[in-house]
Amino acid sequence: MPLKGIKVLEFVGLAPGPLCGKILSDFGATVTRIDRVVENSLDVLQHGKRSMCVDLKEPKGQQLVQKLAQKSDVLIEPFRPGVMEKLNLGPAQLCSANPRLIYARLTGFGQTGRLAARAGHDLNYVALSGVLSMLGRKHEKPTAPINLLADFAGGSVICALGICLALLERYRSGQGQIVDSSMVEGAAYVASWLFMSRDLGIWTPQSDRGANMLDGGAYFYDTYETKDGLYMSVAALEPQFFEIIRQKLNLPDDLSQFGEEHQQIGRELLTESFLSKTQAEWSEIFEDLDACVYPVIDWRQAHQHDHNIERNMFEQVGKKWLPRPAPSLSRTPGKAFPKQDNQEELLNELDLEPDELKQLMQEGILSLPVSHTKAKL
Repeated sequence: MPLKGIKVLEFVGLAPGPLCGKILSDFGATVTRIDRVVENSLDVLQHGKRSMCVDLKEPKGQQLVQKLAQKSDVLIEPFRPGVMEKLNLGPAQLCSANPRLIYARLTGFGQTGRLAARAGHDLNYVALSGVLSMLGRKHEKPTAPINLLADFAGGSVICALGICLALLERYRSGQGQIVDSSMVEGAAYVASWLFMSRDLGIWTPQSDRGANMLDGGAYFYDTYETKDGLYMSVAALEPQFFEIIRQKLNLPDDLSQFGEEHQQIGRELLTESFLSKTQAEWSEIFEDLDACVYPVIDWRQAHQHDHNIERNMFEQVGKKWLPRPAPSLSRTPGKAFPKQDNQEELLNELDLEPDELKQLMQEGILSLPVSHTKAKL
């Protein structure tokens, strides 16, 4: 696996940090979670990671983490600026002790700037990035994109990219560095094309949301309800694709893709047409045609789609079907939901005698899953 041998310390926070750690774990890194509680049911992304609970307010707890950081390649922390410094775990201290350490700081507003210390969530970060102003129907308020854009795309994925870039650079220089990953900046960066393409004809001069070709303003790039209450996606941007739709839906010859006068009538015609058949029927009609028309698959059935099955896109874990790591690498692919590494190795890295371990656990400074401490004690 591409990241085999890389050791990561992940300080558990909300979902962006854990997904970043999961990406590294899925591609071979050994990730150790440092949490506030032994059993954290809210962290659904902890599979495949080692876990320990440390009281970071206690000097002995801080010393444990400092010891682990000296043996680690990467540290991921999601706290507001200054928190780790107060715990004697800031980059100045840990990177001095381990100059090869990649210290990744994943926050909403970044480490500097007047908002750096402020609280926020995905919607706030996407709002400040400028991207939220582009999302939503015409004459309606901006639409919240769940928490994909800032938390995960601009946060987890961009931070994981930064870590991998720093690891690659370390191969040449031998030196670690700080990765300052701001979700506001990450969301904006993911949307680079949206910012850089404004002079293209696909945008209205006013750049109003919901009035453009790719954001619901064009009737041939939208979703339509079917007879059974499901939906089809239509993305016939090119004329040759639209012509196939025209034929299959028996649309008028004089109906054009472009021109304001055609948008309303086109939307009405497609709405009426798609309501005449079920999603399965429409899927069969367009199955072998390059018309850019595909069913909107419910997330609970995505693992059953034949293309996704052929690509091994999902893996069953318990009763859930969950996505496999992407992208797919030909020689060293990631592995979905790897088994947890031997906790005995973590205990050895802590370099504690049985009596020391027992005392730390009795004092509540260190907590480990019960099954992982029996051998050592």
